[in-house]
Amino acid sequence: MITIELNDVEVEIEKGSTLADILKKTQTSYTKDAIIGIVKGGEEIKTLTTEYSLFTNKGEFKIEVDSEKSELINIWLTHFTDSNLQAHWATPDVTAFGPISTDIKTDRDTYEYQRYDVIFGAGGYDAKNTYLLFAKDRHNASYGGYNGGIFGRVISGKNNIAKLDQGDSIDRIEPVIKWETLTDKVITTDLDLLLEDGMKIFSYISVDLREDSPQGAEHFLGAVRKGLFNASDSSSSYIVDDVLKGEICPFESLDSRSEGTVAIRTKGIGTGRAFISKEDRTSSAVHSIIGNVTKGLELVKLAENTHKLEIRVNPQQVMFLGLNIDEAKAKAQERGLAIEIDGDSSDQAMIVEQDPKTTMEILKNKKVSVLGIPPDLLLHIKFYYDKAPITIEYLRHALKLKERPVGPLSVFFTYENTILFKTIKRAEGYKELMPENTPSDKVIAGEMGVTNQASRQYGIIGIKNEDDERYGPTGEKFHSTNIIGRVIDAEKLKSVSQGDIIYITEVD
Repeated sequence: MITIELNDVEVEIEKGSTLADILKKTQTSYTKDAIIGIVKGGEEIKTLTTEYSLFTNKGEFKIEVDSEKSELINIWLTHFTDSNLQAHWATPDVTAFGPISTDIKTDRDTYEYQRYDVIFGAGGYDAKNTYLLFAKDRHNASYGGYNGGIFGRVISGKNNIAKLDQGDSIDRIEPVIKWETLTDKVITTDLDLLLEDGMKIFSYISVDLREDSPQGAEHFLGAVRKGLFNASDSSSSYIVDDVLKGEICPFESLDSRSEGTVAIRTKGIGTGRAFISKEDRTSSAVHSIIGNVTKGLELVKLAENTHKLEIRVNPQQVMFLGLNIDEAKAKAQERGLAIEIDGDSSDQAMIVEQDPKTTMEILKNKKVSVLGIPPDLLLHIKFYYDKAPITIEYLRHALKLKERPVGPLSVFFTYENTILFKTIKRAEGYKELMPENTPSDKVIAGEMGVTNQASRQYGIIGIKNEDDERYGPTGEKFHSTNIIGRVIDAEKLKSVSQGDIIYITEVD
């Protein structure tokens, strides 16, 4: 027998066993093409980090200093880390410990501070009266520190910051030491790999989402709804999933990006990208923190560009779209939710909308309202990804199919053998629709097309219910039409009229 550690649990298994054997024995799921990380033991070394633990009479909290603020960090190291500090004064915005005489630079300007900023200030704008301040709320003030004096962030134990008041004390400050093991590391998708005694195996990552970031959490759940985190890019400090790159996500939570932190970029180039930090980084005004890796961080650190990681998210997404009424009722009961059904409530009606839209809000309210439609209003499409990837990306964005299983289309016009649609979400500026997979001889009934930029009507979507050798699904000439897929139940469209809303879902 040999001993293996699988996802932090020791398992004894017969010598000569493979990865497949241990996954089967432990009933551990495995998603095809997901990487498995394997670590063999080695020598441990210790390294200092940019984090410090502060022990007060009200409890412990941790801060992370900004490695780029070298002058302020020098003040921190030489004057504060070995001192017993007492809170000299406090306001609803900050608590100030000190003073201590330093050579800090000062200025008299007013600056904006965020909750949990760690600040150096100077009483009377005099460096001899240097204070260590912890921001308890967002505010503007002039504390005397040069350029605002911010040099760090509180990253854990934040509830203790609110408790600090005049007369409280910081009894000791300790640097956080992390142990790193020098090891042989292997990444594989080969389930026939032979196991060796002492191996540590990581087959998935777990992420806990933050309740204070409901929109960002839902964005992330949409990105990984197929159970995989797709590492579109990687570096020594992060991996990033680009599945929802370009999709808007609001900023909700500013916090330190310590290792294992999950964040969504909310502005600039790369909006919508989902990041997982491999190492500690300072907070960013364009990265909204939505969760943390609670298991499998080693797999994150091993992952590289193009790798797929099996992921388990807590809480699991609450998604009713695409279910029939019976399935929706069963899911609501399973999750302990009250469900209210609007629209068609027959057993086979299909759910196409839900309110609230986010998992966090639904779980908080413990109830959800859903919209049911007759099955005949839900179309199933098989996309031609190998032939028209850019146009499909455009349509999936417009229908929100990138983050959810069902999307709406408005019937714009019908005539003869042609049905035209417009997306409810306008998306003409999302991507250029250059000619792509244009038909040459004939358009097959049921194929969906999108008018490209060879026509002034670009962005119009269409389906024909008969084969056509002259015009594309949108009624345009072939060179103006991009064929993106085939609706497998297009016969449902025979009874639709202008102004109707139908829904689309994707099939493999």
